[in-house]
Amino acid sequence: MNNEILYVLLPDYAGHEIVYLSEAIASDEYALKENPKYVNKVVAPTLEPVKSIGGFRTLPDYSFDTMPEDYAALVLIGGFGWTTPVADQVVPIVRKAIEKGRITGAICNGASFMAKCGLLNAVRHTGNGLEQLKLWGGENYTNPDGYVHAQAVSDKNIVTANGSATLEFAKELLLLLENDTPERIEMYYQFNRQGFCNLF
Repeated sequence: MNNEILYVLLPDYAGHEIVYLSEAIASDEYALKENPKYVNKVVAPTLEPVKSIGGFRTLPDYSFDTMPEDYAALVLIGGFGWTTPVADQVVPIVRKAIEKGRITGAICNGASFMAKCGLLNAVRHTGNGLEQLKLWGGENYTNPDGYVHAQAVSDKNIVTANGSATLEFAKELLLLLENDTPERIEMYYQFNRQGFCNLF
């Protein structure tokens, strides 16, 4: 299997939601990894730079038309682009990922988008509150009983999180990906959650 983790960024994406996961993939507490288990790649609607909410511009590695069929995980990063027509282009990409059993993550409005597409109906999940999932999902969202009021939830290779759960989202995906030992993933989580001064 291709070892690439594909991050789907739409215009006005939430830059902070990509940080903890991507950095843990690429580095450890000492430096960049010489031989990382996975490689981070950005997918966007086109190969033109895609702008974050904060105004930073990211140059994609792939467009929706050029992204590989084979990859390790697909991660939908939240932001305001999920309310625009361009998000419709992502529907077949996510459906195919889930059908093939790929690890799939969706945070913030990415999780609401999954509800809109009916892709949370067979898994336990979370997001920006049950009411938002119902609002976005409408008739396509038929699993309110599967909603868990938690920062992040992992079930059947699908990880969902609310917009304040960047760190918990990263932890659940790192565990699914077996990016490191559970103990070291927990250490990374606690270091960033509690802070240097509380731990040392």
